[in-house]
Amino acid sequence: MRSFENKVAVITGAASGIGRALAQQLAQRGAELALVDVNVSALAETAASVAATGRRVTTHIVDVADAARMEALAETVVAQHGRVELLVNNAGVSVTGTFEEQSLDDWRWIVGVNLWGVVHGCKFFLPHLRQAEEAHIVNLSSMFGLIGLPTQSSYCATKFAVRGLSEALWAELHGSGIGVTSVHPGGVKTNIVRDSRTADASAKQQMILRFDRMAMSPEKVAAKILDAALRNELRVVICPEARVADWAKRLFPAGVHQLVARGYRRFGSLG
Repeated sequence: MRSFENKVAVITGAASGIGRALAQQLAQRGAELALVDVNVSALAETAASVAATGRRVTTHIVDVADAARMEALAETVVAQHGRVELLVNNAGVSVTGTFEEQSLDDWRWIVGVNLWGVVHGCKFFLPHLRQAEEAHIVNLSSMFGLIGLPTQSSYCATKFAVRGLSEALWAELHGSGIGVTSVHPGGVKTNIVRDSRTADASAKQQMILRFDRMAMSPEKVAAKILDAALRNELRVVICPEARVADWAKRLFPAGVHQLVARGYRRFGSLG
């Protein structure tokens, strides 16, 4: 993609965090926005910040796990904006706990949002993206889509799946004018930890404090994502811890997990 100027961008999970930062930066780069989330009030705040730039913005209250609503969303966006050139599948949730602690309901919830949300976005918007002279899909995976870590089995499963889907789509769409980028951030100051499901409230609070103190700002992450899309990169690894995990997995594909297991046995958590 050469530029975002006068492009129509759809962003899921746009009410806060990376989604809000992407919306604001895309507006500053001249894009129109179709913003999607389930949080009505927070989505309105994002939309107001975008509207203040003078760019056109529409809001859509949609659960990305709902196939029928996502199919209708694609038609609605095209009806209101006339076209779509950029799709950002950003909506995500998390569950923290051992595999035995995580319920099947937890798994259905996280798979519905993190995986089916991406599948629905790609499936229903791809026919419209094909109508554009140039288009791009951005799928939010994670550092947890590069390496499996304890207490994150369901999150890792969904983010590994998003990475695999993105790589397959990139190959299928190569040369078509539609690019695909898989995004792998480490710690980012978003609400995903605050909104996560967990069996250990104390551990969750400690993780929130660590994220607030050490994690990267969503604005920095958003800028790196947009630059990667403009360069048509297959994947972008963001944050120092994500890059360390990526290289450790490449260099020591089995050995790194022995280190992770020892750390988990010693400390009993990721922190």
